[in-house]
Amino acid sequence: MPRPSGSTIVRTVVVLFVVAQVIRPARTNPPIDPSRTIQARLAVTPEVSEILGRSCRDCHSNATVWPWYSNVAPVSWLLVSHVNDARRHVSLSNWADYTPREARERLEEMCTEVREGEMPMSSYLIAHKSAALTDTDQQALCAWTERERSKIVE
Repeated sequence: MPRPSGSTIVRTVVVLFVVAQVIRPARTNPPIDPSRTIQARLAVTPEVSEILGRSCRDCHSNATVWPWYSNVAPVSWLLVSHVNDARRHVSLSNWADYTPREARERLEEMCTEVREGEMPMSSYLIAHKSAALTDTDQQALCAWTERERSKIVE
């Protein structure tokens, strides 16, 4: 069997790329009820609000700012999947859905993930350098999560 030529391989890749653009996952931003957000349910300080907005909002809320490259497959598939998973794990927009126990757990996880360098994800930081958390940001976020956890009665 003859080997495909370089031009055949290039044409095949181009055709596959074009066909892939037809498969478009839904980039959603469901409506936000302000009374159900983390800001409405917890005492979010201005400093923490800024951190959440800069470093967490795009994936963990219904206020995602979808960048231009979220329109290009296969990157779009990965981004939509990441955002949907992130919203299922922690939703700043639907904080009222959590029981007191779940809210305490999510606050604890926020601090743990940030301290361990798991959040924001390194792949997100490649294109969003301003989302990187400084040591001061991490300390402020963890101190806040601890204060808020102590106020939640199960």
